[in-house]
Amino acid sequence: AKPYGLKASVIQMSKIILLITGLFITQLASAQLGGQSSFEFLSLPSSARVSALGGTLITVHDDDVALSLHNPAVTDSSMHNQLSFNHNFHLAGISNGYFGYGRNLPWYGLTAHAGVQYVNYGDFNLTDEIGNVLGDFTAGEMAVILGVGKQLNERIRAGVNIKGISANYESFGSTGVATDLGLYYENPISRFSAAIVIRDLGVQLSSFTPDTRESLPFDVQIGISQRLKHLPFRFTITGHNLHRGGVRFDDPRVVNTADAFGNIMEENRFTQGIDNIFRHLIFSGEFLLGRKENLRLRFAYNHLRRQELKVTQFRSLGGFSLGFGLKISKFRIDYGVGYHHIAGATNHIGISTNLQEFRKKV
Repeated sequence: AKPYGLKASVIQMSKIILLITGLFITQLASAQLGGQSSFEFLSLPSSARVSALGGTLITVHDDDVALSLHNPAVTDSSMHNQLSFNHNFHLAGISNGYFGYGRNLPWYGLTAHAGVQYVNYGDFNLTDEIGNVLGDFTAGEMAVILGVGKQLNERIRAGVNIKGISANYESFGSTGVATDLGLYYENPISRFSAAIVIRDLGVQLSSFTPDTRESLPFDVQIGISQRLKHLPFRFTITGHNLHRGGVRFDDPRVVNTADAFGNIMEENRFTQGIDNIFRHLIFSGEFLLGRKENLRLRFAYNHLRRQELKVTQFRSLGGFSLGFGLKISKFRIDYGVGYHHIAGATNHIGISTNLQEFRKKV
């Protein structure tokens, strides 16, 4: 095959991106009507590793099948027979999780993955209009995901996920369908990678109430990763919500501070603009230690999360996340903690293995 240089690969990747954008421009225009979305659980991190790295990861390509949920283009033969289970102990008794499986399809030049993403909101009292308890009920949402990835040339991969979605709240229910479209570029010589993902492009098939259709948590993400040459470390910058110009929430109840002379000090537009830019970005890093990278240390900072959940009078670790991964025998154990608010953090655990490991002769 003819080798692709960086310039040629970037040009081809740009053409595909423009094609995808053109095909779905009408959905982009209508996806955010009202500014509210159903099935928000689709935006939750798939694994403890992703939680530790800020909540999304689209530019890393290895045998971790849980990454396929965030970018189907990274799905490849290294994920063959890979199995991953993850559960997140969220705040207020809420929990969510994901489990997935990868399978190589060499006769089609594809690698497929299948998974289930879910969230459980816990138990609730069922009451009448004056507060009499009549019983209890549960609430939850689930998505079944099927996806494939394919190598387009020596450095570019493409992939697609299809999701069937359902939600149930007592006697209310809703269904929907969505797709993710991903492109991934990797230069193994410079150890640089980049990706673009269009996530949760879809529609609500049936709504919770008649004559009310809600949007899905549509997102456009672009990211880059660079692994250092002389240090076992990879840093990543991921841009999210890039289809929205402004993501700041200006609360009219916030009182502006005053200087020593009593003059009101309003935040200038330049400061607002810088803050808005950084709300689109997630910064993360991962140390890959050991000859076989069996120990991995992770950290990240999500500026949007910190700004939206901070308490002015108190400092906290909101927006930061930490975690590690450890390979023990045939299993990889992952843990991630995400700090959201002074009220607490989420604790995400995961375990993954490759079924082929159990078939090897001793």
